[in-house]
Amino acid sequence: MGTDGSESSLLAVRRAASLAAAFDATLVIGCAYYADQAAAVQAVRMDSKTVVGDSPAQANLESAVAAASEQGCTKVETAIKAGSPVEALMGIVTDTDADLLVVGNRGINSLTGRLLGSVPADVARQSDCDVMIVHTV
Repeated sequence: MGTDGSESSLLAVRRAASLAAAFDATLVIGCAYYADQAAAVQAVRMDSKTVVGDSPAQANLESAVAAASEQGCTKVETAIKAGSPVEALMGIVTDTDADLLVVGNRGINSLTGRLLGSVPADVARQSDCDVMIVHTV
């Protein structure tokens, strides 16, 4: 499960947490971040909130863990990874040997998303595991 701290990503967290709780599975919530503003400017995506630095990423994860707990999910792990959202999520999927990646649909139906790609569409194409795209916007 990937989050950027936005309300729409927290909706996807809640959906993933409900599934994890129902199946007594471990939910891994990941957050990508750019090491500095220069890296963020080079890779700005209109379909995701830009997270600069690992401290904001950690704060996003804390909010996501709280949202997951509200859904009754008790087995939660977190991961932060530097890089673009797609690169980071693919790395987290590989590192954790995930069975399912859950992301929100923000950006997937926008003109920019259709022309340049979006996080949900890109991870769906690149993922080695199943991907669930949650309707969040």
